[in-house]
Amino acid sequence: MTHPDSRLFSSMTVGVCYYPEHWDEGLWESDLDRMLGAGVSVVRVAEFAWSIFEKTEGAFSFDFFDRFLALCQRKGMKVIFGTPTATPPAWLTRKYPEVLNARRDGVLLRHGGRKHYNYNSPIYLEKTRIIVTKLAMHYGQHPAIIGWQIDNELNCETDEFYSEADSAAFRVFLRNKYGTLDALNASWGTVFWSQTYTDWEEIFVPRPVAHVGINPHLELDYLRFISHSALSYCALQADILRAHIAPRMFITTNGLFAHMDNHKMTRESLDLYTYDSYPDFAFELAREGQLDRLRDRWSSMKLTEVRSICPHFGVMEQQSGPGGWYSRMEMPAPRPGQMLLWALQSAAHGADFVSFFRWRTCTFGTEIYWHGVLDYDNRDNRRLSELRAFTDAMKKLTPLCGASHPASFAVVRDYDNVFDAQIDQYHRRVTQQSEDAIFETAQLTHTPMDFVYLHEGISLQELKKYKALFMPHAVIMTKAYADALDAYVRDGGTLVIGCRSGYKDESGRCVMTPQPGLLSSLTGSDVRDFSFVSPAEETPVASWNGKTMPMPVFCDALDAREGAKVLARYETGIFAGAGALVEQTVGSGRALHLGSAFCAENTRMILDTLGLTAPFADQITVPEDVEIVPREKDGRRWLFVLNYQEKDMEITLHEEMHDVLEEKTLRGSVTLRPYGVKVLEVRSGS
Repeated sequence: MTHPDSRLFSSMTVGVCYYPEHWDEGLWESDLDRMLGAGVSVVRVAEFAWSIFEKTEGAFSFDFFDRFLALCQRKGMKVIFGTPTATPPAWLTRKYPEVLNARRDGVLLRHGGRKHYNYNSPIYLEKTRIIVTKLAMHYGQHPAIIGWQIDNELNCETDEFYSEADSAAFRVFLRNKYGTLDALNASWGTVFWSQTYTDWEEIFVPRPVAHVGINPHLELDYLRFISHSALSYCALQADILRAHIAPRMFITTNGLFAHMDNHKMTRESLDLYTYDSYPDFAFELAREGQLDRLRDRWSSMKLTEVRSICPHFGVMEQQSGPGGWYSRMEMPAPRPGQMLLWALQSAAHGADFVSFFRWRTCTFGTEIYWHGVLDYDNRDNRRLSELRAFTDAMKKLTPLCGASHPASFAVVRDYDNVFDAQIDQYHRRVTQQSEDAIFETAQLTHTPMDFVYLHEGISLQELKKYKALFMPHAVIMTKAYADALDAYVRDGGTLVIGCRSGYKDESGRCVMTPQPGLLSSLTGSDVRDFSFVSPAEETPVASWNGKTMPMPVFCDALDAREGAKVLARYETGIFAGAGALVEQTVGSGRALHLGSAFCAENTRMILDTLGLTAPFADQITVPEDVEIVPREKDGRRWLFVLNYQEKDMEITLHEEMHDVLEEKTLRGSVTLRPYGVKVLEVRSGS
């Protein structure tokens, strides 16, 4: 059904988000002419326009968008059409308040915002079926439409649901999973604090409780339930669309949001996954004193995750101007060159389609400060100039359409552990520390990395393309995943795990076996003792190959089982003398167990030892503050070199390379202007 590896765009394509309902109809033609003149060939429309199509219940009208689509067809503008279910109209929420989402305390989220519905209201599901069917039947063969976007940003604004309909659906979800209350009670450990259930009607989605958190095993299943609900809602719409739209049209939705298995949703319901990229969110941290070294470069971490979902993805909303609602967020305007930099950042990481949000800043409503390409005054400006520069660049980048991203290693995730880290603060702390540190180290050492998500039925082929896999804190481990990792190592791969691994089962219950549990036979390690690093102590260090290695946040004291060996021992801290790093050879590969969270220093030491860092060092030298992103296709290799700094940066090319954007040959010292980007084809083909 889905084709996450398909190249739905045969060339690099540029679009904008457009809202004809926000503007006088007299502006439409001039807007489309200016877009086309700037190189824009696609507009996304209609994702918030339910009240345009169904102003009152059952009274459907298509005249408004008929006129707009006719104009698009005449002008040669292609359209991605959104189903408008993100914003149910006022008549619907007034007449059927049960469609509304609620806070955890049961207070309904009333009309006036967006995403205020719940996925499980039978009435909302029926109204969704009706509106999506009407639109698909009316526009499903329209020659101007190339694709459909389902809803808008599933699980955005709110990713928790507490309506009565959600509790009813949660019970059905649990019945299907466990079959009996006895099985549920055993899995959740409900004997603790007298929580045992004797009737399904006693079970609710999480509600306020006294002073402490609710049952963690219930909450883990609740996050799985939210994902199930969102995916079911997406599938409902996808199935309707597929029954009515032309086969040439694709189906997508835009994300990336929490409490949702985006990989499964893409496999089951979509042809293309699209992401909404707003690098300026990094600067929100500045107001909280958290502006770190990578700043807007952190968006590359999200783009890396998107690439794991859909290697050839799209960006449905690419930031063009400063962002903010009247009620929250204060983002600075992109500095001259940053809009172009950010768009090329998306293209570098695999976006064959980039659509800017939005064409013109809205003059009314909540998003009056979420600026588009054009300002309220509608005059040409520097952002329009950068849009033109980007469309020119994308034409030159067409040979890269569908190119792959060769990575030295991958960070392994799975949704059980992603969800568990969202509810378990012990898990969350080490995971956030480690994943941030690994990504930052990869960036600063110019070592390309991927994310890879374990899933049911994952093949050895999906894993073996990476020389090494880092699974920092596999708190929950299943036999199926342990077997997949074992097969990868035996085939010649290197697995690296950190502390707090393998001590929970699928229910989130702690297992009564030595850590790292199901991974023990693979890593050859045995955790004899463990502790958070006390804030009253300095970070413990270990000695490895004569060098000092920090062991931050949490420490496992490790022994080596027979056949394994201790590579490093703690020199300081309460575990001084105990093993800090254990290695075991298994088959043609090896497994390493680091007894702490990851930081820049210990990650760099491991990457260096594995020979993974800076694979392009013989070809190009760049400062740490410049990003390198490789792409490969048909035996050709390109390097995107991106300067996120507001000053010139010097790079050195050790061989001749072709500058794709400026169409000239370069070698030796090259200056990257502030926020500048080079796309270099490596002539040696190495």
